[in-house]
Amino acid sequence: MKPVIGIPGNILTNFSPRYESFPITYTPQGFVEGLHRAGALPIVFPISNEENAKQYVKSVDAIVLAGGQDVSPLSYGEEPHIKLQDTNLERDRFEMAVIKEAWAENKPVLAICRGLQIFNVALGGTLYQDVSMYPDLAVQHVQVSTPETAAHSVNIVQDSWLGQLYGAQANVNSYHHQAIKELAASLQPVAWSKDGLIEAFESKDDQHITIGVQWHPELMIRHNLSAQGLFDAYVETVKNWSQTKASHL
Repeated sequence: MKPVIGIPGNILTNFSPRYESFPITYTPQGFVEGLHRAGALPIVFPISNEENAKQYVKSVDAIVLAGGQDVSPLSYGEEPHIKLQDTNLERDRFEMAVIKEAWAENKPVLAICRGLQIFNVALGGTLYQDVSMYPDLAVQHVQVSTPETAAHSVNIVQDSWLGQLYGAQANVNSYHHQAIKELAASLQPVAWSKDGLIEAFESKDDQHITIGVQWHPELMIRHNLSAQGLFDAYVETVKNWSQTKASHL
């Protein structure tokens, strides 16, 4: 059986002039394609309430958290900075409920860009509302080049899950203007940009399989073997986790 991977969705209201303000539940196609190529069955969770979040999580083997709007600073006790962009508190609350349920059930999570940020906030961390607030900023984190093009390098802890996949360094794309400020206590950083911002984390303990990356592998899968390799490795990890769990039942 192929593992089923849940992706909390987003709501699009400006798909085209013809459908302006006509809400559409969606997830970016790169996640669907990357997971299909890796041998998984992705399904999209529409934004809903906390109780439904629990049932959605119970129905799947693992979770992928996608990109999108800024995480509201109200979720971590701050007022909005002047450079804060679009937020969606309903989405924030739903995804944090998904994250907490997945964490409680020890289900694997791959968190990408906003996904990394909301995961950190859900577990008690904070964010730079705009990278300009980071005092050592020296790298272009919102790239001007095309999405499939690597924009900067990251240094990776070699014995981490990501390090075993990428090695000590990788070149990644970059489309984030928010970033991790204080990392949640249950997470550990495993990759950094050259200016010192956290670019990836994993869970500290062995019970949880959590991988968060600040870049967008789903935009590089057709042009970069390592990008698709991330989805391949994650799905393989989910399969192994599911088999181990089943053997203990």
